[in-house]
This record gives sequence, C-alpha cells and structure tokens, in this order.
Amino acid sequence: MPRGRGHERKQRGERKSQRRERVRYRETRFDRTLASVDLKLLKQAAIFQDLDEGELARVAEVCREQKHTVGQYVFKEGEPGNRLFLISEGEVRISRTIPGSGEEALAVLKPGACFGEMSIFDRSERSTDAIANTSCTLITISRSDFELLLDFNRDVAYKVLWSVVRLLSARLRVTNDNLRSFLAMSMF
Repeated sequence: MPRGRGHERKQRGERKSQRRERVRYRETRFDRTLASVDLKLLKQAAIFQDLDEGELARVAEVCREQKHTVGQYVFKEGEPGNRLFLISEGEVRISRTIPGSGEEALAVLKPGACFGEMSIFDRSERSTDAIANTSCTLITISRSDFELLLDFNRDVAYKVLWSVVRLLSARLRVTNDNLRSFLAMSMF
C-alpha cells in the first residue's frame, strides 16, 4: 500500500532531528578539546596566515602536541595521511627512499613550518617520509577535527581554503621552473 505525504514529512523530520543531534555532539566535542597553543606559531603556518586571533583560537582548540626524538619517523611514505603537522621546536627532514641509492633529503623544515597538510585535503597516502632531524615538538591536527572546524566556521574555511589555493599555486610554479631547468639541462 502506498504511503502518504504525512509519512514522508515524518521521515524528513526524523532526518533533520538526527542531523541536529550530530551537530550538538560535534559542538560539545570541540568544547572538550581545548589546547593551549601559541597563536603566533599557528599564524606562521601558510594555511593559517589570513586568520585573525579569534579564528586562530578556534584552530588551537583542535590542536594536539607530539614529541619526537632524533631519527624517529613522524610518518612514512605510503602511510595514510590523516593529520597535518606544525613544527613548534626542532627540525623535521622530509625525504624519499630511492631504490639502490638510499635516502634523498628533499627539505629540512624549521620551527613554524607546516607539513602533511595536503593529505588532509586529498585523502591520499603520504608521498614522502618525515623524520625528526633533531628532538622536536610538533603541533598536530587530525583530519576529522580539521573537517569539523571548517564545517562549523565558514569564515575560517574560506580563508584557509584560499591560503591552500595560493600554496598549491606557488608549489606548482616551483615545480614548473624545476622541470623547465631539468629539460634545458638534458638538451646538452
């Protein structure tokens, strides 16, 4: 027997109620995750540079701290990328393992540098290794907390996503320049 419009309205009302309940849970979860993070440090990260102090405080609420000793892997190539990192103290080496050659260091990052952020957006595996070059303290944000932060703070989302666009554009420009140089050198 076909169901009437009253039944459809009731189902829609139940779905709205469930969504409101999920929102309440997420907001409560944010209230319990307050972390004391230096806002100046967050402001140094390219993806947070456009945020004001209040918006940075919202980001600080979802931050966690990790400590690593010299030579300890922060993450390995091929691992799922589920958090971004900001260096509070120490240095982190970004490298790849080249079969037959060993480790090739791509960069050594210093305090204030942000890394691992692209996997937050594209849900891909890590494309490099990140290794503590010195003892270091890292500030981390998980993908799930980052997504909740952006879902409930539209101004933060807008500013962060524009910063990511600029960051990707700059990286693409550098890659193009490197490729152009490589091709020019290989012609000789």
